[in-house]
Amino acid sequence: MRAPTLTTDRLILAPISLDHWEAYAAAWADPAMTEFIGGKPRTRTESWGKFLAAAALWQFMGYGYWSFLDRASGKFLGNGGLSWFERGVAGLEGVPEAGWAFIPEAWGQGLATEAMAAALAWADEELKAPDIRCIIDPGNQASRRVAEKLGFRFLEVTDEPMGRIELFSRQRGG
Repeated sequence: MRAPTLTTDRLILAPISLDHWEAYAAAWADPAMTEFIGGKPRTRTESWGKFLAAAALWQFMGYGYWSFLDRASGKFLGNGGLSWFERGVAGLEGVPEAGWAFIPEAWGQGLATEAMAAALAWADEELKAPDIRCIIDPGNQASRRVAEKLGFRFLEVTDEPMGRIELFSRQRGG
């Protein structure tokens, strides 16, 4: 399955493509972008693997990640959607995992909520998954607010190999 293109008032959620690669690699090399997602900037090699995995999810899972593009300019602003990354987190087993990340200049504008509301509306209609989960670094209050606006409810704090995380759940229809 190929990712559908979704649009919102300010964004295009586009299938990940090589056209987005350089902007993606630059975004994930930024320490601000990765502060609460892995804690360190990604090398180009690390980013390439994540980039390919995000795109391949569609073929294997029937859902995946999109590139978040500014609707007016086409500029890459971030990426996200639904994943199955085999993180070894018990609370994620058997359910799609929502995730989002934006370049720092796009923060504080409601874009994450806008993008993920579209992604979750698509998921409710197409996947009909009864439960979608997300994990958030306990220090990332901005992402916690986004999750709560999207209908995610706190489940637990857990210590995992990736560090301490907060686990959230959203029932279908949010």
